[in-house]
Amino acid sequence: MKAAVINAFGETPRYSEFPDVIPAEGEQLLGVEACVLENFDKGTASGKHYSSKKLFPQFPAIVGTGGIGRTKEGRLVSFGNMRPPYGAFAERVAAGYVLPVPDGIDAAKAAAIPRSVLTSLLPLKYSAKLQPGETVLVNGATGVSGRIAVQVAKMLGAGKVIATGRNARSLQLLGQLGADAVVDLKEPEEQLAEAFASVVAGGIDVVIDFLWGRPAELLISAFIPQEAGFAKRRVRYIQSGEKAGSSVSLPGSALRTSGLELMGIGKISLETVQEEMKGVWNGIAAGKFYMEIEKVALADIADAWNRTDLDGKRLVLVP
Repeated sequence: MKAAVINAFGETPRYSEFPDVIPAEGEQLLGVEACVLENFDKGTASGKHYSSKKLFPQFPAIVGTGGIGRTKEGRLVSFGNMRPPYGAFAERVAAGYVLPVPDGIDAAKAAAIPRSVLTSLLPLKYSAKLQPGETVLVNGATGVSGRIAVQVAKMLGAGKVIATGRNARSLQLLGQLGADAVVDLKEPEEQLAEAFASVVAGGIDVVIDFLWGRPAELLISAFIPQEAGFAKRRVRYIQSGEKAGSSVSLPGSALRTSGLELMGIGKISLETVQEEMKGVWNGIAAGKFYMEIEKVALADIADAWNRTDLDGKRLVLVP
């Protein structure tokens, strides 16, 4: 069968022949319909992600961790948990788990939208416990996940959403998606620090950060109090991505009396995820989530892998 194959960490996947997958006990053979190409796939295939060696214990290997497939009965399903060296970016997979996709939902949307929605929905709702009327800042809102986060925050009842980003077209679009204010990250650092100080002074309850790196350092610095005393506000800061860098310099003063509470997605049960997925499917069917999707042939994986012109667009691979 044809698949997107790497022979070592750091390689660009190539469209090539790979031995057919043979299902083991408990696995289901599926024809692949659509797979979303995400930064997670690039990170794990680079060898630098903490899960790289688990996902790629040997080479050659097929990249991709999940997607949408079709059963032999013709049913569309979401799949995952493939046995290395087999991944999702192939003509066929042997999946360790499958979940039915509701009727009427396009395979490309089913592949692209749910994961991005859950990336924001789960930490905002269950980790930060966002309350109606609270203010949310989405750091890195012009990317795919950031755009969805703006929509999810409003869906959960946020009273105000502040969005940051670098792309001018996306910053304009964010107003239509629910952002009440935007911060342009292309500003010189001095002006950007002032902009962050201004929005922090106006009151922020939750931050969901898809950038980390230097933008996060400037934002976190804005929370450092300029006078002695206890924190005046609780600020839940969700670290969700690292498009601008994998580490930050974090002074102790950023945490001592600022009210900042740093967190990740948090501990969320499988039952919770499955329950929330019902709402996500309903939202997709009702057209509630806006996402720009471009379908790309799996045969063009090498070009797709190295694309830098996406501007908030999600690529979906179609075998």
